[in-house]
Amino acid sequence: MCGLVTSLDRKNGWTLAELAGDVSPDGMQRLLRWADWDVDAVRDDVRDYVVEHLGDPRGVLIVDDTGFLKKGVRSAGVQRQYSGTAGRRENCQVGVFLAYRSARGHALIDRQLYLPVSWTDDRDRCRAAGIPDEVEFATKVEMARTMLGRALDAGVPVGWVTMDEAYGQCKSLRVWLEQRDVAYVVATRRNDDMVTTGMGRARADELIAGLPDRAWCRLSAGAGAHGPREYWWARVPVRVFWKPGRGYWLLARRSITTGEIAYYVCYGPRRTRLVDLARVAGSRWAIEECFQQAKNEAGLDEYQVRDWRAWYAHITLSMAAHAWLSVARSLAVTGEPTAAPA
Repeated sequence: MCGLVTSLDRKNGWTLAELAGDVSPDGMQRLLRWADWDVDAVRDDVRDYVVEHLGDPRGVLIVDDTGFLKKGVRSAGVQRQYSGTAGRRENCQVGVFLAYRSARGHALIDRQLYLPVSWTDDRDRCRAAGIPDEVEFATKVEMARTMLGRALDAGVPVGWVTMDEAYGQCKSLRVWLEQRDVAYVVATRRNDDMVTTGMGRARADELIAGLPDRAWCRLSAGAGAHGPREYWWARVPVRVFWKPGRGYWLLARRSITTGEIAYYVCYGPRRTRLVDLARVAGSRWAIEECFQQAKNEAGLDEYQVRDWRAWYAHITLSMAAHAWLSVARSLAVTGEPTAAPA
């Protein structure tokens, strides 16, 4: 972990071993593949550490996935599949992640490796990669729900959940969040059908197209690299029957320069303001920043292992290193002394 937060150009078994004074990477490989430590317990420790230092009742849980480009066919879960990192189909592994964001900072707190059907249907191939027989196929949405459930059951302080269209368009996931009374702002398709008060059923883009100009407000979705990220925002109440004290909205974000519109389905306290929904929608960028920081500064994607357990071990330790960097930054901003990386 000390090596993961250094300025090494590459942070793999060989370079970390050399930094530690070892003559070979065997010790680092053993740490990831065979050493007797509970990887999932450390994952929970990372989550608790992030909550201890960055926790806030208004915090946001964010779901997204990222690709890890690989060569060969033996790494657990690898195949030609879409990689958001590359922006196209590549030979890669895909990890689904959960991030936590508050006004104090953001960090990754959970992870799962996606296994395509081509893997789960071939148990011999799975065993060769160290994948336990009890691990069955799960969609990325199912993985997202599992990780969200873990965080909620652990008492992570959260005000909202947000995710992109790949997850947000799943109505069963939205219903599950409502059943747990967790507020959300999730992206959806333009042709998503909405049940609306007094209007029957209509598509998302049709509902927004019918809004007058005065319904749009220019608001910031948060600070960006070049200043406030401003868009035009509007919302429409949806659902015929509302849960007491809760509201349902279709939210739209329109680009100031291109006019392109993005759509979000929202559920939360009935008194929620438009600016609050815009803030939550804009917070999804934090997980992209987590990926970039964890890969650039904590070696998230620089592992040289193929098997199931080693992937989880490396990713978890990289998340721990990134969490420490995020907390250190938060403490520096507030002027508090930075904790040593124990």
